[in-house]
Order: sequence, then structure tokens, then C-alpha cells
Amino acid sequence: MSAPISRFPVPESIHDLPDDIRDAMLAVQEKAGFVPNVFLMLAHRPAEFRAFFAYHDALMERESDTLTKAEKEMIVVATSGRNRCLYCVVAHGALVRIYSKDPLLADQVAVNHRVADLNERHRVMLDFAFHTGLEVGELTEAWQARLLEAGFTLDDIWDIGAIAAFFGMSNRLVTLAGTPPNEEFYLMGRVPREK
Repeated sequence: MSAPISRFPVPESIHDLPDDIRDAMLAVQEKAGFVPNVFLMLAHRPAEFRAFFAYHDALMERESDTLTKAEKEMIVVATSGRNRCLYCVVAHGALVRIYSKDPLLADQVAVNHRVADLNERHRVMLDFAFHTGLEVGELTEAWQARLLEAGFTLDDIWDIGAIAAFFGMSNRLVTLAGTPPNEEFYLMGRVPREK
């Protein structure tokens, strides 16, 4: 892609960054084979970079009661689609495909989860993510009962709302910076990975 990574400064070399930020980028590069553009976009504000990824990891990497990594990523993709955030739809869509082992799911969820081929648990989860993250809705007794009935715990309910809220912020920062998704994300989980 020829689009710049950000309308704001990006590092000319990751080796010029503070050690912890450079190490975080190198670790991701080692695992994924590239540095996601969002890392480079946030690198010009080291304190915000650290805070962003600390909260991201606290939400997305921690073990949940029953919420799977695929479900967490579905929340990101569905809400990011509604927020028109191409970066997050493409990048996290790749993770939905990988974690769910379903090459079609991310596209369906990004466009309209209400007509996607989902079970009732996932439909309730995404409806609630929209309710809290996009419609600024409250956790009412009725919502809590629906979510508990679908098999979620109170911790899961917090995670659903927190992920929708966090990625609302992420969507807006990426849009503010004009950060495009890395080309590598588009094929991840769609075609076999090269060895």
C-alpha cells in the first residue's frame, strides 16, 4: 500500500525508540512476521503506547471465565465495522479467522452480525457489545439476565463492555491518524501460512 502509516510522526527506525517499545515491536514482528502499523502509529507518544497496549493486553490476553479469544475478537470486528474502522476490521478480522478456524466469520460479523450465521450466544454477545459500546446503553437487569442465560458470567459481561469501549477509542485513534491496515492482515486465516 502506498498510503502513509499516520498523519502524525512515525519512527524512522524502531531502533531509535525506548527499549521497552522497541522490544514490544520486535516481539510482535517475530511472532507475526511484520510490525502492525498501529504500533508504529502510537510510537510517537511512548506513554500512551505503553498505556494502550497494557490495557489491550489486560483485556484481550487474560484468561476469561468462558469468553474465548475468538469471541473477544468478534466483539472487536463487529463494533469496529459499525465504527467504520478499516484497520481494526481487517487486523482483528484476521484474528477471528485464525482463532475460530472459520474463513467466513469475520466478514459476516463486520458487515452485519444480525444476519450472520451465528448461534444465540454470539448474537446476544454482539447485541450487548453494540448496546454498551455504540448506543451507550446500561447493563440493566434484563440485559444481565439475557447474558447469564446465554452462558456468560459477570466477568464476561464486564469484558464484553470493556472490549467494546476500548476498541471504540482505538477505532477513533486509528481513524484520526489515517492508519491503514498492513497488507499481510488481509490474507491471514484465509490461505495457509507460508513456512
